[in-house]
Amino acid sequence: MHKILVSRCLLGHRVRYDGGASGPFDRLQQWLDEGRVVPLCPEVAGGLPTPRAAAEIPGGQGAQVLDGHARVITTEGEDVSAEFLSGAYQALELVHKHGIRIAVLKANSPSCGNLLTYDGSFSGVKVAGEGVTAALLKRNGVLVFSELELPQAAAALTTLV
Repeated sequence: MHKILVSRCLLGHRVRYDGGASGPFDRLQQWLDEGRVVPLCPEVAGGLPTPRAAAEIPGGQGAQVLDGHARVITTEGEDVSAEFLSGAYQALELVHKHGIRIAVLKANSPSCGNLLTYDGSFSGVKVAGEGVTAALLKRNGVLVFSELELPQAAAALTTLV
């Protein structure tokens, strides 16, 4: 049975930066019941508290953070790049440990966003791009979906051999 890496906030865990959760979702609950889910909040795993200051990637995206060309900065001006990178690499360790090929991560997050992230101005503007964890997982062949793409994730899961 194929395992799926899932953002903990999507499972109803109160680990979001604001102390909230974004789930649970029926499809994710089904996968939980089947024993497929490997839960992780990369930001908490990387050592950040809940709640915590919102963070964005000014002038870049997750790939640039991985390559050392951009930083993850909080609304308070704190550089939390090291924590984001630690969480991303912990996610990759789980991928290798469990043979994970699909992840469902929180949309728009500076860690987990797979299609859009905030532009780094803390003004609510979204731009095409991906968070630090999503970028690292994609680089390593993992198909990354958001909670807005659960049907697509389910379809991809059925094609795995």
